[in-house]
Amino acid sequence: MIKLKKNKHFNEIEKIYKEMSPHLKERLKEFKNIWENGSNKDIHLELSFCILTPQSKALNAWQAITNLKKDDLIYTGKAEELVEFLNIVRFKNNKAKYLVELREQMTKNGELITKDFFDSLPTVTEKRDWIVKNIKGMSYKEASHFLRNVGFGEDIAILDRHILKNLVKLEVINELPKTLTPKLYLEIEEKMRNYCKFVKIPMDEMDLLLWYKEAGVIFK
Repeated sequence: MIKLKKNKHFNEIEKIYKEMSPHLKERLKEFKNIWENGSNKDIHLELSFCILTPQSKALNAWQAITNLKKDDLIYTGKAEELVEFLNIVRFKNNKAKYLVELREQMTKNGELITKDFFDSLPTVTEKRDWIVKNIKGMSYKEASHFLRNVGFGEDIAILDRHILKNLVKLEVINELPKTLTPKLYLEIEEKMRNYCKFVKIPMDEMDLLLWYKEAGVIFK
């Protein structure tokens, strides 16, 4: 078992945190507002965005969603129509199919029910588990990303390469995992959860902080 400690890498991160904390909190507040004030369509966009993110830049994935939204194609288009707008993300053909399947899953009586459906699942764990089991193209990472982006990220981790690399440097984990099985994902998430409690930085703020450190922006 790794003993928790604040090493030199943490000291560097802590300096950035002290400077960026107000901005991180503001961004997380914006995420919560998306859920509180958003419609079924708004929440559906956030879920669709996370289908596009695997092995693609988040900025490109969001640009693709923005382009699809302009003509309502994200809500009405066939896979062969959607794919024309997905050249800036990887695996565009599969992802176009996943977007259509997602829309069909989240439609009832001709209307999107994305927010209403997830609102009916009482806990974050239930929401995430349902996504992983039922939505093609989404693993724990993508499911966690979606939930964080709509204000449910206080106690879950988005274990992308930025985060995992920093967890090694912080000595939270010994090495980068070669593959991230569901079991290993949850184990590393628990280690990160304990570490965040130890250093007194909320988990969702730590995620944005480490992402900012690597990418230079607070995005989504």
